[in-house]
Amino acid sequence: MARVEEYLAEQVARAPLSTALSDSTGVRWSFADLDEASDALAAELQDAGVQANDRVLLLAENCAAAVSALHAAWKLGAVIIPFNARQTEGEVQKILDHATPAAVLMTTGASADAGKHAERMNAREITGKFGNLHIATPLPSDPDDDLAGVAVLLYTTGTTGDPKGVMLTHANMRFGGKASAELRHMTPDDVIYGVLPMSHVFGLVSVLTGACYAGTHVRLEARFSAQKLFEAAHDGVTIIPAVPQMHALVMQYTKEKGLEKLGSDSLRYVSSGGAPLDPAWKRKAEAFYQLPLQNGFGMTETTSGASATVNEIGSPDTSVGPITPGTEAMIDESVPGGGDGEGEVLIRGPHVMKGYYRNPEATAKALDADGWLHTGDLGKIDGEGRLHILGRSKELIIHGGFNVYPPEVEAALNDHPQVIQSAVIGRMKEGDEEVLAFVQVAEGDAPDVDELRAFVKQRLAGYKRPSRIIIGTSLPAAPTGKILKHRLLDAFADRLGD
Repeated sequence: MARVEEYLAEQVARAPLSTALSDSTGVRWSFADLDEASDALAAELQDAGVQANDRVLLLAENCAAAVSALHAAWKLGAVIIPFNARQTEGEVQKILDHATPAAVLMTTGASADAGKHAERMNAREITGKFGNLHIATPLPSDPDDDLAGVAVLLYTTGTTGDPKGVMLTHANMRFGGKASAELRHMTPDDVIYGVLPMSHVFGLVSVLTGACYAGTHVRLEARFSAQKLFEAAHDGVTIIPAVPQMHALVMQYTKEKGLEKLGSDSLRYVSSGGAPLDPAWKRKAEAFYQLPLQNGFGMTETTSGASATVNEIGSPDTSVGPITPGTEAMIDESVPGGGDGEGEVLIRGPHVMKGYYRNPEATAKALDADGWLHTGDLGKIDGEGRLHILGRSKELIIHGGFNVYPPEVEAALNDHPQVIQSAVIGRMKEGDEEVLAFVQVAEGDAPDVDELRAFVKQRLAGYKRPSRIIIGTSLPAAPTGKILKHRLLDAFADRLGD
């Protein structure tokens, strides 16, 4: 069986001295350096008792040491669990209890939060070619044959209940990484900006795995900063994959510098994932980057991208593109809100997960007997075979008997020149769902609520217009920059009043 770490071996054989990655701590490694670092760390893990099909929890922020940890675990046949070090002690404990890892690695040389976890776990420091890390062995080795062929466990951050561990196989990751690299035409001459957390499938597969397949230099950044992204775009970065919130914030940062355009000489490819694109916002972003803004659709369970656009600048297409070659998609119109060609998006192919670890019930709900993954996203496929995502089925708002898709309302709000980004949710009130909008603006540059109401009135039918608009300078967000909608009501409880 082909494995992910074989991509690294191929690069070492092809161009060992070519730059594999650099990070915000000043580390710069060739592919040979990465190979040596992961060998050294694999020896440390082996000495700690880690065996094939054991789990290794990695509490990290993006850095070279974290990448070496991935390959070290794979070289031992172990399964790595990348988890953002910024998560709380309670969130980490849930993973420990569920996955029962034989070892926990913490990137203490690049993350203060990892250091806090190391202190709580009484971890010991290890140093070597891989840098500075801490390791803890809270549980004995316990190989699990059900994990044969699995490369990573990625725990999804659900809105309620315990997180689910998505089992992605080596075959899943190789397919997803190769597809991402070929979509972006990545080469050894490129520099891809790696700010998307490697604890998230977008950063792990579309960026890291894709870059290793193509021999591309990854410039790792531990945390998103609009200023750092701006500077990187003016310092040789050629590819920027990001989520819409990151694009919005760097556009706002540039505006505050008195500039209308990014003005990068090196940037050649920009993509957005995680949310549908509004035509007006897409035009605005393309004018800013002076490049086409490519869009795509994917999720943890599909090993990142399941579809993507390849458009020219100015294209009116706001779909998430045709389905990835080798993949299938269909629409199930039988779900609530479905009909007339619209329904739940089902995906099948070599990048669909093996299942949820130690959760056969959840696996059976997500994967049917024919191998179709029920994504939970509502969408449609147009006459040209392009997939359009309408929104999450769980986020669909039924107001006055009509379907309201939050992305459509958000797109109308985001078109306002003073709005950085917005989030729309539904809330039951008096037997109906009301539409609530939360809008992020810059400090000292807030539009009047009545002005926003008048603005969206020109763009949305009456039943789609928000009954409440809450304006603030920040919205609760995950490390990826994705807005955490399930935290909005608590975050603005004092403003909502009722």
